[in-house]
Amino acid sequence: MLEKVLRVNALYDFYQPLLTPKQQDYLNLYYLNDFSLGEIAERKQVTRQAVYDNLKRAEHALEDFEQRLGLFRKYEIRVTVLSKMKQLAGRLNSKEKQKLDSFIYELENLD
Repeated sequence: MLEKVLRVNALYDFYQPLLTPKQQDYLNLYYLNDFSLGEIAERKQVTRQAVYDNLKRAEHALEDFEQRLGLFRKYEIRVTVLSKMKQLAGRLNSKEKQKLDSFIYELENLD
């Protein structure tokens, strides 16, 4: 369950603007604010089933965006490559290290 929560939160960080306001609201309440289905249902004056269905649709939308765009997957790859570059930088002479460090800095600050 924790793995799912972490994945939904990560995908939400990337794709939040692509979701409807209602989907954003439900995901915020459930995943970020730790509301239960019952608490959300009471707050929204709907059934628990309606909350569950809305959350599932929003989660499916996030997975669909990731499948089509792959932003999170590319981010994970970038983090891995940057880590390898930092390890390599530690084995270079100071002039080469300085140059590689500047490239690493540029990559880390693209977003």
